[in-house]
Amino acid sequence: MFSRTKTLPYTADCSEQLERLRGALQSAETVVVGAGAGLSTSAGMSYSGERFERYFADFKAKYGITDMYSGGFYPFETLEEYWAWWSRHIFVNRYAASVGQPYADLLALLEGKDYFVLTTNVDHQFQLAGFDKKRLFYTQGDYGLWQCSEPCHARTYDNEAAVRQMVKRQRDMKIPTELIPRCPRCGAPMTMNLRCDGTFVEDAGWLAAAERYSDFLHSRKSGRVVFLELGVGANTPSIIKYPFWRMTEQNPHALYVCINKGEAACPRTISSRAVCIDADIGQTLKALLG
Repeated sequence: MFSRTKTLPYTADCSEQLERLRGALQSAETVVVGAGAGLSTSAGMSYSGERFERYFADFKAKYGITDMYSGGFYPFETLEEYWAWWSRHIFVNRYAASVGQPYADLLALLEGKDYFVLTTNVDHQFQLAGFDKKRLFYTQGDYGLWQCSEPCHARTYDNEAAVRQMVKRQRDMKIPTELIPRCPRCGAPMTMNLRCDGTFVEDAGWLAAAERYSDFLHSRKSGRVVFLELGVGANTPSIIKYPFWRMTEQNPHALYVCINKGEAACPRTISSRAVCIDADIGQTLKALLG
């Protein structure tokens, strides 16, 4: 439906938009946050450039991989190489990462508010920052979880201890063969619990979070709701962006907000009830707290 909708980029004064957003957040009954990769990028968790070079220069030199995202799809010839890459990828983005300031600032902005967070991010930053786990829905998975690659059953497994061992013991971009994780039920290799194809496991925790999010939206669909979209690009607009546009259209008391450097736009149909800020997310959140 929305893929053919004409969007309106915002050229209004940023300070004007900021003040409008500040007022809307203060008066909102509910805030629904939709967070994409741009939020973590603003927090310094870039998948390319200096940060990539710091942790993956050897993989770049050997395989020509140029960023962490594309490296996740590289067809490594052995599981020893595959898990050397992925254990390092998980470690630097999930277990070694500190809380990004934009996440801490967002939590401060939401203090005392009735909120829920829907995110396609898989780096655990929301929980690290102290967000209520019962108000989070990680719809695309979690770097901290593995699943059977078949998958033979709908369960996920925490991976922190195994990942730390892999990182510690890998040599020449390979882990020891005995550390390759295998499904405890069928013996097939484990894989990441990330939504990239039809094998993604929606376990009991995922289903419970999906139900909480659905119930939250259903019970608050007619009040003063701010749909706060942060760093959502065009890769998967049907998860956050299009639903936020649709729910804003359906609720005359709702306000749609998009903060995204270079990608701040909305449909003309909701432009009178939208705030689009073409600026760095972290700087914008900090300004809102000021």
